[in-house]
Amino acid sequence: MNYSDLSISNAAPDNPVPNPVSNPVRSPHLQPALLSLLLWLGAGLIVLPLVIICVISFAPTNSVGVGEQTGWTGANYQEAWSRGNFLLAFFNSTLVALGVTALQITTSALAGYALARLRFWGRQTVLLIILATLVIPFQVLVIPIFLVLKAGHLINTYGALILPTAASGFGIFLLRQYFETIPIELEEAAALDGANRLQILGLIMLPLARPALVTLFLFTFIGEWNDLFKPLVFTTRPELRTVQLALAEFQEQFTNSWPLLMAAVVIATVPIVGLFLLGQRQFIRGIAATGLKN
Repeated sequence: MNYSDLSISNAAPDNPVPNPVSNPVRSPHLQPALLSLLLWLGAGLIVLPLVIICVISFAPTNSVGVGEQTGWTGANYQEAWSRGNFLLAFFNSTLVALGVTALQITTSALAGYALARLRFWGRQTVLLIILATLVIPFQVLVIPIFLVLKAGHLINTYGALILPTAASGFGIFLLRQYFETIPIELEEAAALDGANRLQILGLIMLPLARPALVTLFLFTFIGEWNDLFKPLVFTTRPELRTVQLALAEFQEQFTNSWPLLMAAVVIATVPIVGLFLLGQRQFIRGIAATGLKN
């Protein structure tokens, strides 16, 4: 028996035939199609309640359900706007949301830049303390905040709605993360030209951090617009009613009138939806960029 022939016959071929069981043929279009399907399903689940709200808001007030409506009417919006006195509520919510947003952007920019660029003793400890505040609910702090506001004679004022959330741990961390992604060579070049820290922050860092600033603006403005807790606890004057407080009172009056109630919900929601659509591109860029560097 020739052993050389046996060794040659048992040798592995140069181009082995793939096993159809262990290496199944996968379509290159299957995974993207499945991902698109899941995304469309998720988007549909989110949008469906909004569509139902809009449909009910155009139903006649005498209809019991959407399936029983005989036509469409836009009079619900006019009636809800007048009965809910939303004009004053819109003014108060806009003033409070803009005030809180301006203060949060200012404090977050200063603190975020200091944590990102300045080297001082205890910097990491300060950052950990700021991050720890993110897990503390605002409701836990409401009693000491109320006592501080009462001592400062700020109850039933705009200050009671603005000052408790003038600084945000989330905003500080967000801008700190974004500042870390900006090359430090830009600051060094500005320092060589004689710029100080505040000039570097205002003229170089903040313009480059526009996506993060827009993200913080949207988060803060929408959060303050939807806030019901602070107006409910810190104010009792009707002239300080915000949109969410006016919407809650409107719900108590027109619980059985679903078309009017849904019209009021749409009125309170349209401004923040439009604001988000205007800044969605910068919002996505800001969220994506802040996770690039720890």
